[in-house]
Amino acid sequence: MPTTPDDLPTTSPAPGGATRVDRRLLEILVCPVTKGSLTYDADRQELVSEAAKLAYPIRDGIPIMLPEEARPLDG
Repeated sequence: MPTTPDDLPTTSPAPGGATRVDRRLLEILVCPVTKGSLTYDADRQELVSEAAKLAYPIRDGIPIMLPEEARPLDG
């Protein structure tokens, strides 16, 4: 069965201008450095890789999965 655009995981606007990340998108995306799982930080609009100690930004609803764009995690 072919995949249609309506079947694809997405990000969507949330109240207050934030973005919500579809749970299915989190199941698909991995950290490009470690290939490990990511967690969604709604307050900071980032996808976080605890293993790599990096936080990837979400800009205009698009996860930016480039290590050079990621923010190093403190501590």
